[in-house]
Amino acid sequence: MTRKYKNIVFLTGAGISAESGLSTFRSEDGLWNKHRVEDVATIEAFYRNPDYVHEFYNEMRPEFLAAQPNPAHKAITTLQQKYPAKISVVTQNVDTLHEKAGNQNVYHIHGQINQIVCLNCGHVFETWGEVSSEDVCEQCGAHAMLKPNIVFFGEGLLCMDEVDRLLQTCDLFISVGTSGVVYPAAGFVQIAKMFGADTYEFNMEKTSNNRLFDEHIYGPAGTTLPEFVKKMLEEE
Repeated sequence: MTRKYKNIVFLTGAGISAESGLSTFRSEDGLWNKHRVEDVATIEAFYRNPDYVHEFYNEMRPEFLAAQPNPAHKAITTLQQKYPAKISVVTQNVDTLHEKAGNQNVYHIHGQINQIVCLNCGHVFETWGEVSSEDVCEQCGAHAMLKPNIVFFGEGLLCMDEVDRLLQTCDLFISVGTSGVVYPAAGFVQIAKMFGADTYEFNMEKTSNNRLFDEHIYGPAGTTLPEFVKKMLEEE
C-alpha cells in the first residue's frame, strides 16, 4: 500500500462486534431467537404492542452497556489519531462500541440501542434505563409516543445524506464484519468504487459482493485490522 489517503470511510457490521460478545444475540440461545422479527423490529409491531417492543429492547440494553470494545474498534481509534486523513465510521450496529473505543465521526445508520426518539416532535435523548409506553417526552410532553431509536423494517436509514457525501468523496473504503447482503449498505462499496476509492474487505469469509473489493483480508477483525493499521502507519 503506497497511496496516501485523504478521506477514509469504514463500514462496520455485526462481525466487528462479535469479538466483544454481542453476536450472542443471534446465537442459538440469543435474545433474537426468542422473538419473531415481525413482533419486535417493525414499525407495525411497535404501534400494535409498544410495551412488548420496549420490553425487548429493555432486556438488551444491560448487555450492550456491559460490552467492551475489542482491538478492531481500538485500531480505528489509532488510525484516526495517527494517520493524517479524515476518517469516518458508518456502522450498521446499534451498539456503542465505536464510541467506547474513542472512535470519532461515527454515523449509526440503524440507530442506537441507548437512544429514544419521540414520534411526536422528533426529539432524541439517551438512556440506558428501561422505557415504557407510559413515559412522557421530556421535550414536548407527549404521552405514549416514545420509540427506541432503532431503524425498524419499513423505516428509512439515518444519516444518509451525510453517508452519501462520504461515499462520493472517500479515496479508501474499508468494510469490516458485514455480510454484503443487506441493502442499501451492501451497495456502499459500489458507490465508493464508482467515485474512485480503493476498496478493502475484512471478514471471516467471502461475501456475496466479494468481486467489488480490490483486496480481501480474512480472519478475526480483532487480529487483522490492527495489523492492517500498523502497516498503514509504518508506510506513512
